[in-house]
Amino acid sequence: MGKTTLCLDIGSGTQDVLLYSPDIEIENCPKFVIPSPALQIGRRMEGLRLQGKHIWLHGRNMGGGVTRFIRAHQKAGLKVASNESAAYTMADDLTRIPESGIELTETCPDGYEPVMLTDFNEKWWRTFLAAAEIPWPDAIAACAQDHGFHPGKSNRMGRFKLWQTFLDEGEGRPETLVYDTPPAMLTRLADLQKDIGGGVVSDTGSAAVLGALFVDEIEQHGMETGVTLVNIGNSHLIAFLLYGGRIHGVYEQHTGCVDGKKLWADLDKFRCGCMTFEQVFEERGHGCLTLDLPKKAEGFKPTYVLGPRRAMLEGFDVQFPAPGGDMMLAGCFGLIKGLSLREK
Repeated sequence: MGKTTLCLDIGSGTQDVLLYSPDIEIENCPKFVIPSPALQIGRRMEGLRLQGKHIWLHGRNMGGGVTRFIRAHQKAGLKVASNESAAYTMADDLTRIPESGIELTETCPDGYEPVMLTDFNEKWWRTFLAAAEIPWPDAIAACAQDHGFHPGKSNRMGRFKLWQTFLDEGEGRPETLVYDTPPAMLTRLADLQKDIGGGVVSDTGSAAVLGALFVDEIEQHGMETGVTLVNIGNSHLIAFLLYGGRIHGVYEQHTGCVDGKKLWADLDKFRCGCMTFEQVFEERGHGCLTLDLPKKAEGFKPTYVLGPRRAMLEGFDVQFPAPGGDMMLAGCFGLIKGLSLREK
């Protein structure tokens, strides 16, 4: 009997879930698309706000999507307190927390309602799986967006230092984007890994692009000639240039900063190595990096697009794959693909 793995792709709006077993056809593995932890916890905050109750946040650093509910609580004239570990959800620099009107305290003040912040609540998941009559998995793997903790620097610039290291020292190997131990600056992924019990973790964008390689034809195409892999998420989009089992370029932008025409023009520049980090950064994106692009990659013309906002490139010369038959689970299939590549 093969090992079952609960794979989680934790986004700002949804968490996309695959319970993978190598002994079951992929079409018959349990799959779910449910509200993200940020939305689940945010709705609890909203209920407490409508009741006029102050809140104390505790738990761990989690996705920033929950911060809008915290701000709504404050705008309603209600008090918010937080312990240190949960406060990293709001800011990497904790000196900014009291300035924002949030009290830092390790104990729940009198008259406050405790709210736990976490990207993975084991008790909730045990209840959910038990209700579905699904046994607890042998392992858990998860991915989430993590800008990283870069003291005194722009998070966007710090993130691209990571990409530079990946392209140079990591030789751009896609499987190295699935971490046994995440880089120290990826604090959200570190907390997520603790909560899931030490399983592998990855950045959401990286996992989604790895998901494209779950499709055998795309993986083979990327070995023989260059391809462009794009994931257009609700908040972030990322593109990789892949050839010969190696990533040769990374482009990362905020989805809301581009439309289809602008994105396609950027990708054309990206594919020929003409897009600069500064251009993307100045347009409020994260940046762009390319190595010396091999001629055998033939311009990385075939373009495969994934993600909930993929329709942005509808009508352009692209293909919309569905890894494992379900595009929404591309990140989950990417976790499985990354693990399998590491075993080769």
